[in-house]
Amino acid sequence: MGTAAGSIIRVASVPHSQVYIRHTGAVPGEPNPVVRLPDPDPRNPGQSTEATWWPPVMLDPAWIRENADGFDLMHIHFGFDAISPADLRAVTAELKAQGKPLVYTVHDLRNPHHLTPQAHDAQLDVLVSAADALITLTPGAADVVERRWGRRPQVLPHPHVVDLDELERRQSQRLAAGPRTQFRVGVHLKSLRPNMMDGAILPDLLDAVEQLPGAVLQVNGHPDILTPGGDKFRPDLHRWLTEAAAAGRLELQVRDYFDEPALWDYLSSLDVSVLPYRFGTHSGWLEACADLGTNVLAPSCGFYAQQRSAVTEFIHDEDGLDAQSLAAALKQVHASRHWSGLSREERTAERRRVAAAHEAIYRSLL
Repeated sequence: MGTAAGSIIRVASVPHSQVYIRHTGAVPGEPNPVVRLPDPDPRNPGQSTEATWWPPVMLDPAWIRENADGFDLMHIHFGFDAISPADLRAVTAELKAQGKPLVYTVHDLRNPHHLTPQAHDAQLDVLVSAADALITLTPGAADVVERRWGRRPQVLPHPHVVDLDELERRQSQRLAAGPRTQFRVGVHLKSLRPNMMDGAILPDLLDAVEQLPGAVLQVNGHPDILTPGGDKFRPDLHRWLTEAAAAGRLELQVRDYFDEPALWDYLSSLDVSVLPYRFGTHSGWLEACADLGTNVLAPSCGFYAQQRSAVTEFIHDEDGLDAQSLAAALKQVHASRHWSGLSREERTAERRRVAAAHEAIYRSLL
């Protein structure tokens, strides 16, 4: 039996301090009946934090027992990478013992940090089976969950990533600046997660960029992979990139993590951001691009193209890359690249729907 409309729902959110989770709540300034508990600080579990949440303190039977009076239900999103299936079963059993419903959002059907799927599959077996309600972001992911576990999640879109005020400001700037003469294509390798396979997409992407008038390829990567002596230094990739940059074929930027304003600056500077993944499921990066009016080229693995209609897909998965499909997709975006992104009004209305749907799911369980 659900709770009374308007009553406060206290959610032990795992985690809380993450942009997707924050933006599934009410639009700022509007009534907010759902309160997500701050993340306990792993360094001092008695304190809360808005910065550090890993490893998640809430995923512990002892925390659940000790804090059962302080929350109504638990909602797991991320953060269980290092937790064994046996320990996850203990968490779900304790929730049941305390009469606390569990909601699980299936963000990842494949963990992008794992070379093989087995460990994540075993964790999904526990969480998908134990959850009282399931959510995911795309119909394709819901189809996979239903096929594998016999349960169909509710599909809710990924909310905006860029704050609404900032989204509106940057879109206005982009529109005022008018069309660009240059067509800037960006690939951000970060620290090379396993699903990027050492930047294997780059040679074919560079060939495709060089076929388009006014096109420039910009490759960014962290110092740990592109600086000799770095923790994850990739000498072959470093050699190829530096030679191509020296020949004037691409622009190479080696820099550490972007803070938020710098990331929005970077994405806004691109006409298209290419996701170089060979496996995965959904993308928050893609959603930030949608906020900023940056086109996205996404691989056929996962369900990236189902997240937003403006995404252009090419064929790339664990079986390899279809270079012809990549070149065709890039050419298509080049021909019709002027897009301002999702408006503040669209994103606000969508966030209201997402927040209302979460509240309705929570109330139905309490």
